Amino acid sequence: MNSVIVLILAAYLDYIIGDPWGWPHPVRVMGWIISRFSKFALKYCHNPLTQRLAGILLGIFLVIGSGIVGYLIIQTTKSLHPLLGIAIEIILLASCFAAKSLRAAAQTVLQLLTLGKIQDARCTLSNYVGRDTEHLTESEILRAVLETVTENATDAVTAPLFYAIVGTFLPFIGPVPLALAYKASSTLDSMVGYRHAPYTYLGWFSARLEDGLTLIPCRLTVITIALLSGKPLHVIHICQRDAPNDPSPNSGWSECAYAATLGVQLGGTNWYRGVAKHKPLLGDATYPITPASIEQALQITRCCFLLWLGVMTLLLFAINR
Repeated sequence: MNSVIVLILAAYLDYIIGDPWGWPHPVRVMGWIISRFSKFALKYCHNPLTQRLAGILLGIFLVIGSGIVGYLIIQTTKSLHPLLGIAIEIILLASCFAAKSLRAAAQTVLQLLTLGKIQDARCTLSNYVGRDTEHLTESEILRAVLETVTENATDAVTAPLFYAIVGTFLPFIGPVPLALAYKASSTLDSMVGYRHAPYTYLGWFSARLEDGLTLIPCRLTVITIALLSGKPLHVIHICQRDAPNDPSPNSGWSECAYAATLGVQLGGTNWYRGVAKHKPLLGDATYPITPASIEQALQITRCCFLLWLGVMTLLLFAINR
């Protein structure tokens, strides 16, 4: 039952503290490794095949290595003192969750909009999204924030929790190694998992790996959101209608589940480095997107997280009895 305590305390630590700016963080280490390796690979690998092989090596090394390093850190600290080991386990697991950071980012932009500082809102939003933000209207800013919140709800919140739960049920593994391994995959995808140069071939494996690892937790998230909505058949119907049109096998489903629940529409034309890109429309525009919609989406994510945590706790208690 130590794993249950670790999971609950890690979730609470993320809720009250999140990722304090400037503190050591596993993702920063992962990012440093990815950046250094990518520069090396792009310098010496000049054809698609060698870049793909380098990308496969990077993906396997970082994902498996992150899990192993996390496991060794926990076992080493536990050998020094059991309580120290548990404390490190809680801190490492909390670093895999990003619910607090996601909420803080959204609320920062919303607060600037409320104060009428639309230019500051655009500038702040640019730190969290890849699209051009210089000329976004207020409604487009709100859509961008909601899309970011709903897309990242899976890979930043529920998917790490899913792998932490899986690790909890595996003998001698625990929640941290698998959660760290998934976090490494997610970080790889965000840094090199692009279809455009220079990462077209180097990031191919990382993008496909993250898609595969996110598939199950994403579908479970969609089902959970549908149940929480009180209109599960409607939400599933909208997801089956619209989500397959999205090029991503996961983000479209996650965004669509929220859109159907909130009665809003996501997707449309975004601009990236001056180039227009049209994303498929997800959901029906029954209501406009408002700050209240975004707050509700954040609340849904929290409820989903807590529901999974509660179900896991009940299962472990039932098994132990």
